[in-house]
Amino acid sequence: MGDMYLIRALIFDFDGLILDTETPEFQSWQAIYQSYGCDMPLSLWTTMIGRGNDDITFDPYGYLESQIKRSIDRDVVRAARRARMMEMIALQPVLPGITNYLADGKQMGLKIGLASSSSSEWVKGHLSRVGLIEHFECIRTADDVIRTKPDPELYLAVLKEMDIQPQEVIAFEDSANGAWAAKRAGLFCVAVPNPMTSSLNFDHVDYRLNSLADMGLSELIQVICDRSHIT
Repeated sequence: MGDMYLIRALIFDFDGLILDTETPEFQSWQAIYQSYGCDMPLSLWTTMIGRGNDDITFDPYGYLESQIKRSIDRDVVRAARRARMMEMIALQPVLPGITNYLADGKQMGLKIGLASSSSSEWVKGHLSRVGLIEHFECIRTADDVIRTKPDPELYLAVLKEMDIQPQEVIAFEDSANGAWAAKRAGLFCVAVPNPMTSSLNFDHVDYRLNSLADMGLSELIQVICDRSHIT
C-alpha cells in the first residue's frame, strides 16, 4: 500500500505524545512546592516542554528557593520527586490512538521513527516497558545530537538514518518547541496537545488533533495531502 502515498514515513515525539510523562513530572514538582507552602506556575513550566536539558533556562530548584527565601537540600528533593514521578508514570497508559497509528503505519508500508529531546535511556526504557519499542526502526534522542528541540537536528538525524525526504514525512508533536523543530526540518507537523500543552500556540503546525483517536491515519494522510495539494 505504501506506493499509494507520497507520505513515506511517520516520526513521533515521545514525552507527552506516546506516554504522558509530562503531567506526572509537573504534578510531582507541584507536590514538592506545595509541601513548602508555595506553587509552581504552569505557565513557567510549559516553556520548558519539548526542550532538552541543555536548552532549559528555568531552574525549578532555584525558583523554589527564591519563593521560600532559603536553600533546600537539592539531593533529597531530587530523590523524593523522582520517586513520586516514576510511580505516577508507571500507572500511565499509552496515549489514545498511538498503537493504532503504529499498526496502520506498518500496514501501509510507512517507515516509523522517533525523535525525542529526552535521553536514550529514558525513551528506550519506557518504550520497552510498554511494549512499543519494536515498532520504531529509527530512534534519535538527546544523546545523538548537539542541539535538541526546538532545533531541527533531531528530525534531520532521523531523516538521514531512514534515507527519506522531509516532504515525505508527517511528524507528531504535543509541544510548541517540538513542532518548531519539525517545521524547521521541513516536515508536515500534526500537533496533538495534551492537558499540559493545550494552551500553547500551535499556529505553525499543519494540522491539530485533540487526540490521535479522533481520526484514523489514512484519513489524516488524506487531509494533509489535500491541504498540501499532493495527489
